[in-house]
Amino acid sequence: MRWKSAVLLLTVLIGDPLLVHSSELDDLLSGFDTEENTSEGADIDELLSGFDDQEMIGERTEEAATSSLPAWLDIKGSLSLRSAINFAHDPPSPGTPDYRGLSMFRGLGELVTDFSFEEWKGRIGGVAFYDAAYQLNGQRDLYTDEYLDEYEGELELGEAYLQGSLADDLDIKIGRQIVVWGRSDNLRVNDVLNPLDLRWPGTTDIRYLRLPVTMTKLDYYVGDWNSSFIVVNEPRFAKTPVYNGEFYQGNQPAPELKKPGWSLENQQPALSVNGIFSGWDISFYGAWVYPEKGFVDRDLSDIPYRTYDKALLTGTAVNVALGNWLIKAEAAYWDDLTYTNIEEKKPRLDILAGIEYSGFTETAITFEIVNRHIFDYDKLLAEPPDAVQENTMQYAFRFMRDFAHDTLHLNIVVASYGLWAEDGGFERAQLDYDLNDAIVLSGGIILYESGDIPGFSGVGDNDNVFVEVKYSF
Repeated sequence: MRWKSAVLLLTVLIGDPLLVHSSELDDLLSGFDTEENTSEGADIDELLSGFDDQEMIGERTEEAATSSLPAWLDIKGSLSLRSAINFAHDPPSPGTPDYRGLSMFRGLGELVTDFSFEEWKGRIGGVAFYDAAYQLNGQRDLYTDEYLDEYEGELELGEAYLQGSLADDLDIKIGRQIVVWGRSDNLRVNDVLNPLDLRWPGTTDIRYLRLPVTMTKLDYYVGDWNSSFIVVNEPRFAKTPVYNGEFYQGNQPAPELKKPGWSLENQQPALSVNGIFSGWDISFYGAWVYPEKGFVDRDLSDIPYRTYDKALLTGTAVNVALGNWLIKAEAAYWDDLTYTNIEEKKPRLDILAGIEYSGFTETAITFEIVNRHIFDYDKLLAEPPDAVQENTMQYAFRFMRDFAHDTLHLNIVVASYGLWAEDGGFERAQLDYDLNDAIVLSGGIILYESGDIPGFSGVGDNDNVFVEVKYSF
């Protein structure tokens, strides 16, 4: 294993004694919870009981009522500031951006408004950020306008939907929303309905990367089963690294992206059937959607451009709980995937296996692995811009533990293409501290592994340390 992965795995192994010491500490402190101490607490309660009379309670209730929102309205959000420093880059060539030092100083705000009326409810959310690192570095002029449009600032509509019941066993949800398919928490097999924000690889978990998409969704319930009938109305695609940045692959801009429009032929139908039982659950999926990766085509003037073509997915996912163990499995079969280097469309089978253990105190350990196999493989697919192998193996290892009465959270993630990250990957170690109910302080390190998989070529110099403060309201 490469040295970066080895360092983080060693950190996990060193942390194991804490699992034992936690239980020993509980034994040492158990004597303080005696009946004598309990009776003393009761005496104190009697002394203080007079302070909670009805008059004071009424005053506090009236004060809270005058300052609260209407019962049908709830507004929440967050403000955060994240800073990152790159420490592994070499000096740049003259006239090119210097990726050393401060690479991010980003303020981000998110606002979500939830409202309800009888059996109907809805949500409208928005997110905005501004990254001052390019001004602070004094090299803003070295970046293209296209890069700054993506990385310096953004104002975007988030989830925006209306949902309610059409009948006792039939619900509807319309608007921009996130629908998660599959059982994996770290890798994507059946989770295909929402694209991801991949502009900063490895900086956060998948659940924070999904981009909401406009859908029409009907849910029908019968006993232990429910079926979801979905039409993805909005063709939306992943946000990927842009030319001129440290995560972009290549020395020239990518061809122009021609996105499919909001037409009737570009609607994407999907169906899921889910059953939840005692100790296990199962889901079946079918969808005719745009896959995550597009291809390059040429117009009548022989000018290349990027685009997407729909493909058919059928899949299944299973969870089985066995005591402290959770077993996960997924499979997805893609038919008629389009590539750049060959005219013939190819099928692909993705198979995932995963396991999660939560038997240690305040600890969860997860390992997931997936293999993606292209049938009737053509060697031309190994060349750029496709750059895909007949079998692509990917895995993710996660170690999470809470300390200090659940106020300090350790999260270690190792994600890799290939067994030893020979095709690319990253390792992230992060600590989050709950200063109070509203403020969280975070810090950590991200180490990248260069590889042959698209998106990881030459990224090994982007290692960085980061800090973040987040206020939620």
